[in-house]
Amino acid sequence: MRVLVTGASGMLGHDLRAALHGRDVTALGRGELDITDPAAARRAVAGHDVVINAAAYTRVDDAEADEDAAYAVNAVGPENLATAASEFGARLIHLSTDYVFDGEAHEPYPEDAPTAPRSAYGRTKAAGERLARAAHPSGTSIVRTAWLYGEHGSNFARTMLRLARERDTWAVVDDQFGQPTWSRDLAHRIVEMIDVDAPAGIYHGTNSGSTSWFGFAQEILRDAGLDPDRITRTDSAAFTRPAPRPAYSVLGHAGWSRAGLAPLRPWDQALAEAVRTGALA
Repeated sequence: MRVLVTGASGMLGHDLRAALHGRDVTALGRGELDITDPAAARRAVAGHDVVINAAAYTRVDDAEADEDAAYAVNAVGPENLATAASEFGARLIHLSTDYVFDGEAHEPYPEDAPTAPRSAYGRTKAAGERLARAAHPSGTSIVRTAWLYGEHGSNFARTMLRLARERDTWAVVDDQFGQPTWSRDLAHRIVEMIDVDAPAGIYHGTNSGSTSWFGFAQEILRDAGLDPDRITRTDSAAFTRPAPRPAYSVLGHAGWSRAGLAPLRPWDQALAEAVRTGALA
């Protein structure tokens, strides 16, 4: 089996390459493959059995002023890959986001919940889901993730540890809730999907449980042997940003049963291992 990983230079892309070590893998970063070019996408997909699309325009605030650029990568790109995958008989696993929802729920969003994005980034990602599934309905799986952190690139967990070195105290919002997700856990789950031949459909690739950004930040310090009370609570009104952030990003995990897989482990267990093994150093 030959696997193509797009967006291979990103945080999740790095972990996918590690999780797929020893297999026949083509790993292409943004500089090596422009997924918005249909001819380039077709050439890249040819000869592969599985395509994992981790390429994305993720600058959430910038997308508010440049939605066309975000749409090209987040919507046209997945459609190009799905079209090529359909032509060559390959499976597509496309990474998406919690931002496709409105963030106003009070219980976990099931996989089949209606999408209602409130930001340009969310709109482009929701469009990418629709276009990819329309282009290759029998062979496309959507994996939505959220609050992703890991060893490579900037992310909230590494930022908290940096702030712990630079400041005595700082504030983190306590009115936004979600599921911190270790990119390594997600990468291994995607490989499991390949190995069990998971059926096409929508899956929620987040660690189990939920917390606020404040709770997440405190747990990071606690796991690192630092005083969590150095972090104080604030609310989202203290931070003005161009793009609205979902107040509630908790995703349900019922879809994994279709593939015979259990939901990902609890977020605090994953975080403890990430800190203990130095993955956030």
